Amino acid sequence: MAFWDKNALNELSQKKTIHLINSITGIKPGNLISTSDSSGQHNVAVFSSVIHLGSAPPLLGFVLRPKGAVTRHTYDNILETGIYNINAIHQDWADKAHTTSLKFAKTESEFEAVGLDMHFREDNPVPFVADAPIQIAMKHVQSIDIPLNGTTLVIGEVQSVYVPDHGVDEEGRLDLEKLKVAGVSGLNGYYGFKHLAEFSQPEMDAPLVNLLDASK
Repeated sequence: MAFWDKNALNELSQKKTIHLINSITGIKPGNLISTSDSSGQHNVAVFSSVIHLGSAPPLLGFVLRPKGAVTRHTYDNILETGIYNINAIHQDWADKAHTTSLKFAKTESEFEAVGLDMHFREDNPVPFVADAPIQIAMKHVQSIDIPLNGTTLVIGEVQSVYVPDHGVDEEGRLDLEKLKVAGVSGLNGYYGFKHLAEFSQPEMDAPLVNLLDASK
């Protein structure tokens, strides 16, 4: 079994540390966050840090790398306009999504550079990624700086959600396998999802065997 204590982790190369620590949490959601500035310049960038923060109100967050580490066109646009879209990555074009991580100029649209199509909805001036299996319109509500490492947690409230009919059931559960959503592990590993089971809500007085049988 591979093993690293804190001292061993500190002695690893920066590249190996980044790959290891980014992988140990398992598969994370792969998303493209699309934004626009006030002049209509569109931007889209890959993120694997989108997290659920609450359902009432519906809040999602994502983490920005430390200031100065990379250009932050996405965040600049969010601060300027207050809105952005989260687009799940489809397995068929995960390569294009990953390519948005390149350092493009502010005046260069990643949509055009990597060959992703834009799709506009209603009165939202920010484009969605066409054919994204899950599309979420967001409103920025708060940013929290994390002094420990210089990162920023960006929090937004869900304004609207778009999902193809075949990927959602009557109770609102999404089937990521049917939607062919891609997940991310580490910096550049992309994975598909396989639905294993649906478990009933556990009850303290219910035998474990009943819970397991309910998943079949």
